[in-house]
Amino acid sequence: MIAHEPRTDTGQETANGKLTPALIGSAMVAALGGLLFGFDTAVISGTTEALTSAFGLTSSTLGFTVASALIGTILGSVVAGRPTDRWGRKRALMVLAVGYFVASLGSALAWDWASFVAFRMLGGLAVGGASVVSPLYIAEISPARYRGRLVAIMQFNIVLGILAAFLSNYLIGRMNLGEVEWRWMLGIQAIPSAIFFGLLLPTPESPRWLIMNGRVDEARAVMAGLGVDAPEIDREVAEIGHSVERSRGEEDESLFQHKYRRPIFLAVAIALFNQLSGINALMYYAPTIFKMAGAGEGSALLQAVALGGTNLVFTMLAMTVIDRFGRRKLILIGSVGYLISLVATAWAFYTYGTAFTPIGSTIVLSALILFIASHAFGQGAVIWVFISEIFPNRVRARGQALGSFTHWVMAALVSWTFPIIAERSGGHAFAFYAAMMCLQLLWALFLMPETKGVPLEEIQARLGID
Repeated sequence: MIAHEPRTDTGQETANGKLTPALIGSAMVAALGGLLFGFDTAVISGTTEALTSAFGLTSSTLGFTVASALIGTILGSVVAGRPTDRWGRKRALMVLAVGYFVASLGSALAWDWASFVAFRMLGGLAVGGASVVSPLYIAEISPARYRGRLVAIMQFNIVLGILAAFLSNYLIGRMNLGEVEWRWMLGIQAIPSAIFFGLLLPTPESPRWLIMNGRVDEARAVMAGLGVDAPEIDREVAEIGHSVERSRGEEDESLFQHKYRRPIFLAVAIALFNQLSGINALMYYAPTIFKMAGAGEGSALLQAVALGGTNLVFTMLAMTVIDRFGRRKLILIGSVGYLISLVATAWAFYTYGTAFTPIGSTIVLSALILFIASHAFGQGAVIWVFISEIFPNRVRARGQALGSFTHWVMAALVSWTFPIIAERSGGHAFAFYAAMMCLQLLWALFLMPETKGVPLEEIQARLGID
């Protein structure tokens, strides 16, 4: 078991690095990968009826069409690690920006169903890659003291991207563009993709990646540009260089070794629990769930919007406290909220079945708003921060890819199985998610280390990695 508090020796100076405009700007540019991630995920929700008509889809082929991006996402999270190590974090982000751009234009201009699915898969590849590279880059340029809130910008941008997609679909829908409306909804993403690419051009490379590749002078210049003081640069370069030297000759070593068992276990566990909360079931099927609980069509859509707003507000709140409270405390608080809300929802479905009263509908709505607030304040804010912190430099990209891969595979499984389980009883699904969150609470209490304020190189030592 490692200690749960940051060190107070010389490493504290690194932990107290400055929060400069250049640092914030670089983190925000990298986090645009998250905004496009959220936009790409949600934008298709406004086009399903038009796609069914345009390509003559059945319910089965429509389901595959929607899920095709998720398939690409899983592949993207798997393959992103090695190119990120070889090309550098910045160049990998630029490739992803091009991927988003081509995928959005290709989807908008698709000439048949096969070409549409191919471009949606390409967009999914970019989403999966962004879930690996964006938090990795931000973690590597951030002082330990501010790393949590800077990496959490990624999650904030994902949530913001989802809301932007819903708003964009609504505004384009009001233009009455007829048969080409769905093409505009999908093609509009090319604009922020091009902006993302343009903003990456002056963005610096990760100094850690530069040092790992022997480009120490460039790393010093990047650190100075990010506002790191000269004595601090010397100390950070020495510390990172020492870490790199210890791993010399091990750059291509396998991630799956006994010495990495602890970070692998932690990354897989937090990614599993993230999806076993049922969050994606709620994101993809919120209107359906509210209809099951007795809401009408218009009311169900409005309640889904309330969930999206709550998600955004509590994500912002979590960003302000993640470096003060720590990752572990947020997970603990979120786990308690998950348990209360999921047990209440399961109880309501078991009690009211298919005959919900207004009181029963209100209980479900209140419980699910508590659920989304708990997710945004806990797992949603912590997952990408935590995974980006726990692997050593030489395997960090591949470790991040493993966590993202686990997350997306579980997202696909939860999204696929929820309608099947809920068809028997909504209570069964929410009771299962509640049981999983009980396990998450125990994991956070007894196995999850605190990484708040600890330099990345010291986390490696605390996890017992040479």
